[in-house]
Formats: sequence, C-alpha cells, structure tokens
Amino acid sequence: MPDTSHLPWGAEQLWQALEPLLPGLSVEVVARCESTNTQLLERARRSGGRRDTPITGPGELDGVTEQAPSTGQAPMPFGRRADDTQPCLLVAEHQSRGRGRMGRLWQSSSGASLTFSLGVALEPRDWSGMSLAVGVAIADALDPLPAGGRPRIGLKWPNDLWLLDGPGQGRKLGGVLIETVAVGRRRMVVIGVGLNVTPQPTRELSSGYACLQELIPGVTAPEVLHRLARPLVSALQQFEAQGFAGFAPRYGTRDLLAGQPVVTTAAELPAGVAEGVSADGALRVRTAAGVQLLSSGEVSVRLQHGDPPPEATPA
Repeated sequence: MPDTSHLPWGAEQLWQALEPLLPGLSVEVVARCESTNTQLLERARRSGGRRDTPITGPGELDGVTEQAPSTGQAPMPFGRRADDTQPCLLVAEHQSRGRGRMGRLWQSSSGASLTFSLGVALEPRDWSGMSLAVGVAIADALDPLPAGGRPRIGLKWPNDLWLLDGPGQGRKLGGVLIETVAVGRRRMVVIGVGLNVTPQPTRELSSGYACLQELIPGVTAPEVLHRLARPLVSALQQFEAQGFAGFAPRYGTRDLLAGQPVVTTAAELPAGVAEGVSADGALRVRTAAGVQLLSSGEVSVRLQHGDPPPEATPA
C-alpha cells in the first residue's frame, strides 16, 4: 500500500461503492506524487511491455499502432501482469508537477485541492466530446439542478469548470485532462481531475480563483471525491455506450461560452460568437462566413471581454 495521506479519504468506502461498477478496481491514496495522470500512464505502458507507447488525447489514434507485447518479458512492476487493464483510482493529496492541457503546470496544495486520476479500459465508438461528458458528470454531482434551476457551476469548452458569477462570467474552479495509451490490444484512458476546494490567498490568475467551499460551505477534498466518484464512473460507462449525445442537453445548460464573443488560438478562426457545441462536442463559432467548428485538442478558447487563455487543467 502506498504512503497514505493525512486526510480521511475513506479508500475502502470508495472501493465498496465503485467496485460493483468496475470489477477489479484498486483505490490508492498517496500523500504526494508528481502527477497522478503520469503515474497511471507509465504503469499502463510498462504493464503492456512497451515503455515507448505513444500517449494521445481521446480519438487521436491515427498512426498509432497497437501491438501485443512480446513474450518473455520480466515480471511487470506494481504487481501487474502484461496487458493488465484493470481499473485504478489514484488520489494524491499533493501533486508536485501536476499537468494540464498543452503541457501547462497545475498548482495544488494539500487539503486545499482535490487531485486524482481514474484509469479504465474503454471502447467507445467515438471518443469525441469525452472531456465535455466528464465535465457534465462532475458539475451535476456537485451542483445538482432542480427543474428550471440556474447552475452555479458552468462548463468552459473544452475542459474547464467555472463557478458562475453571471452570464458568461465566472472564475476557474478546476478542470479535466484526458489521455489514452495502448495496452496490448486494448486502450486505457486516464481521466485526471483537479478542483479547488478551499479559499486560498489572492493569486495572480487571469481567470480568477474559485473554490467549492463557496458553493458547499465547509466541504473537504475527501467529501468532494465521495460525491463525484460514482457519478463519474457511471458517466464513463454511459459515454462508452452512447457517446456524447446523452450529455449534450446537460452540457448546454451549463455552457459558459454560449452566446458570448470569443477569440481562439486557431489561425483559421480567430474570433466569433460561440453558439454551443455540435453533436460530437465541437465548439460552434459564428463568424461573418457562417458557423464554423472547432474540435478539441491544441486549441484554447477565451471570452473576448478580457479573459486570457486558461492556465491549465489538472491531472
């Protein structure tokens, strides 16, 4: 068992709640690691016998050859077998080198943040919109909406969660980083989640700082994890079966960018007005030439009224 943290994470209770949905699941809590996403990805690569296996974003499989590992390998580390695709939930009380999209760093501190990664083997027909579906699941778990209610947690395409202060306005609460890697003939996906939990001293953040205690007074990082873990797993299984379609209406309810002027880093689409997302989760942007689509990947989108590109999303 790894070095456990000082917070009461209730790993056994988490395992009992999730194992019926994910047979073979392991739940691990560590006080400190560099990055939970990196650790699970490296385990997957080693268990597949290929340390050089490319790490990709969901759907970015072109040119990636998936091969079974050669025989005669030395025993795999971490107690795993070759081609082991058993699910794992890895929670770190503190990450020293948390990562976000486009290689940005994600800052976290013990007790003030929730940082974890979930590694599972999935075979969806279409990976498109996965980060949006994960965002919907987390937001719904932490900010359930009554009929006709207005959300407090908004979703900023493609993978950020914001605490809303008004239409098109808010502060960054957290984010999602999704990466995949081949293990033998299967593909593991690692979903990294980072959320601000408690108030922190004023930070020089372009997107502002928000925390969950503004929404749920007194909540702790372990309590947040217990609230969202099972809904997250259920959402991944729904996504595997249905794709993004089953999440699109709920995403629309929380869409921070909808109706807002935006600018992007895409040279072919520098600015326009966001008009929701397409059936596969691409951002719809209306320009003088009509509606154009941006797919997820190396694209950052920002509100035109002064919000610079997001710092990172965690994992």
